[in-house]
Amino acid sequence: MSDLPEIIIYTDGACSGNPGPGGWGAILQWNGTEKELSGGDAHTTNNRMEMQAVIEALNALKKPCRAIIHSDSALIINAFKQNWITNWQKRGWRKADKKPVENKELWQAMLKAMERHQVEWVKVKGHSGIELNERVDQLAVAESKKF
Repeated sequence: MSDLPEIIIYTDGACSGNPGPGGWGAILQWNGTEKELSGGDAHTTNNRMEMQAVIEALNALKKPCRAIIHSDSALIINAFKQNWITNWQKRGWRKADKKPVENKELWQAMLKAMERHQVEWVKVKGHSGIELNERVDQLAVAESKKF
């Protein structure tokens, strides 16, 4: 067990069209307090918004933490839990099929944001009534509608 403060994070991304206007949302919980973060982009993809939510949430942490990140993004969860990201890096940011990894700059930003923290990944089923996951989805959708 770690002596680091434990932060519960829920993240989500949304996109109207893919690509199209998109948004991301994150909720951070620590010690009985909660913080909501959100943002968006006029022309983006769902995966980019999912990734941006994680990056922004981790960058919002002021000191090293044990961050337990809940996401409904199979891409993000599998990239870390199944070591895809390690393999992509070993292959010079290429996937098993030799094609370049999409959104390399965001994966690199996510790795940089993770450096100070102990990150644990939790896969959640989207749109299944999990309160915080529903709330981050609402934040992301609301941001996408601003464009």
